[in-house]
Amino acid sequence: MEIFSLSVVVLFVGGLLPLVIFRFFRLMKAVYTTITVVGCLLGLYGAVTIFSGAAAGPYSLHWLHFFQLRFFLDSLSAFFLVPIFGVCPLAVLYSFHYMDDSNSKIETGVHFFFTNVLIIAMALVVAADTIASFVLAWELMSVSSFMLVIHDYQNKTSRRAGYIYLLFTQTGAAFIFAAMGLAYGYSASFDLVALAQLPEQIKPVVFMLALVGFGSKAGMFPLHIWLPHAHPAAPSNISAIMSGVMIKMGIYGIVRFYALLGTTGTVLGQTILLAGMVSGVLGVVYALGKHDLKKLLAYHSVENIGIILIGLGIGMVGVSSGNMKMAVFGFVGGLLHVLNHAVFKSLLFLGAGAVLKKTGVNHIDQLGGLLKRMPITGRTFMVGSVAISGLPPFNGFVSEFLIYYGAFQGLGAAGGLFILSMLAILSLAVTGGLAAACFTKVVGLVFLGEPRTGQAASAVETRCCATVPMAVLAGACVVIGIFPEPFVQVAFMGLKGLVPVSTAAAADLVAATANLALAGRLFAGLFLCCVVLRKIFYLGKKIRTGPTWGCGFTQPAARMQYTGTSYAMSVVKFFSFFVHIRTRYSGIKRIFPDRPCYETRVDDIAETVLADRIVTPMLYFLGKLRWIQHGHIQLYIGYIIVTIIVLLPFI
Repeated sequence: MEIFSLSVVVLFVGGLLPLVIFRFFRLMKAVYTTITVVGCLLGLYGAVTIFSGAAAGPYSLHWLHFFQLRFFLDSLSAFFLVPIFGVCPLAVLYSFHYMDDSNSKIETGVHFFFTNVLIIAMALVVAADTIASFVLAWELMSVSSFMLVIHDYQNKTSRRAGYIYLLFTQTGAAFIFAAMGLAYGYSASFDLVALAQLPEQIKPVVFMLALVGFGSKAGMFPLHIWLPHAHPAAPSNISAIMSGVMIKMGIYGIVRFYALLGTTGTVLGQTILLAGMVSGVLGVVYALGKHDLKKLLAYHSVENIGIILIGLGIGMVGVSSGNMKMAVFGFVGGLLHVLNHAVFKSLLFLGAGAVLKKTGVNHIDQLGGLLKRMPITGRTFMVGSVAISGLPPFNGFVSEFLIYYGAFQGLGAAGGLFILSMLAILSLAVTGGLAAACFTKVVGLVFLGEPRTGQAASAVETRCCATVPMAVLAGACVVIGIFPEPFVQVAFMGLKGLVPVSTAAAADLVAATANLALAGRLFAGLFLCCVVLRKIFYLGKKIRTGPTWGCGFTQPAARMQYTGTSYAMSVVKFFSFFVHIRTRYSGIKRIFPDRPCYETRVDDIAETVLADRIVTPMLYFLGKLRWIQHGHIQLYIGYIIVTIIVLLPFI
């Protein structure tokens, strides 16, 4: 715990210094980057020592002379600290050149400060041991991330995205506080471990309230609406932290509350499993219909949160049905996907940020041909694309395979468990296929073909402080995929205390991981052999570079290439029951027509329902009450007196 505390202190100092030396812009960035990276590496080392069996005694202090703030690290906390302290230093290093506007020195210093506050808050969330410490850390995380979303506060779109995020995060917090308040009402204790003492009929209510709050932070459908607004608005290094790490705090809350409540009812697992299937499928469907690169990646966060929830749901259902193999593979697969998603999603957002930085364009239909101009960004982005699609031999395949294996363990049962297992397998298959289709579209339109605009044609590779983090994350995708044993073991150790693990289930996990590792190495070896053979066969041969074949046209143009709509719309229309597709086509109405216009938009049905059925009627109703706010202080005092008189009989 001493190393963890030292890490928090170093991170706080690293965030505070930019507010002091912001006038010296390059010095500020260098000092901030160095101290923050050191603080994160200290925290990562402290997390690893927990897995090695080192003691992590509680650390406590009193707040406001009444609340006790107590923090404690166990194996589950240590597991979630790995992505926090593993991804954040890479995002901070990436920001050294990404935040390069010397005319915004103060804004950059404030940005660095709130970045470190966010890192500290996330670490304190997973270490919190009392209601007061959890609530304080959670609110600190929400406020600091809000300040980072509105970094470009002069932009109306950024402010709107920040307000939407703040609305959802505070509404979710209200549900979490309601769950904790209900728990305190029955246990009369601020200790989180007191949740196990609640009456059995109250535990499902507490869990469902917490699920709404944590699900909102995680981006679970239909509580995901803030993601596609906040991620494009925030700087790309913050998008990587928020999508890769921060939304996992919602997953941590779900897992932690499940472990603390100790209930084995079937309803909890079934609810999580169904929520995961809906989030996974609809998240990737909406991603297919989007053309803004960062918004598309935001919807893939919804998809991968769905995959994680499917794994956790399979684990919970396995516990409730007594199927320990199903429970172990589901939980380990879900937890490992938390780590894997943190790696490849951060990589993809950093790649998207590099594209945006060098082209000024975020619309995929205005890009193209960037693989030749930004080779490191393009190749690392392709690695992340294959990993997020769940294809071997990369890390996404390992965690998804474990979840698949857990779901297959339920096919031997009868009744509802068989149906749920089959639906989980089908939803994983559909999600994986659609993800592969979506990233085929993204890579093809952004990095292959010919440039569609002058911005894409003039792009150059970004600097080393941006390419090095992307290369490290891409390497992690490969290493976890080919050598998964230690990472599966870390996820398994994070499982301690959640479920009782049988010897047979643990042995099956070890055997399955060994087979996965062997298959991954064989696949990688075969690929390398093909590359070497290709090099050998082309030795001494003259290789000529020419334009892409234009299907017989002598002068192919970029406008002959696929657009995002033409590539994906046929798939999106198959799910038209769940999405709202708007089409605008000017048509051909004359013999010599003007230039026609064809445009499609895919609207989020959850956002549409929220706006049309809830927000609009509420604004109408509140508009009718504007007469109450008239500015006369005497009547305001009268309101207060009348309220006191009405409440007196209830005191």
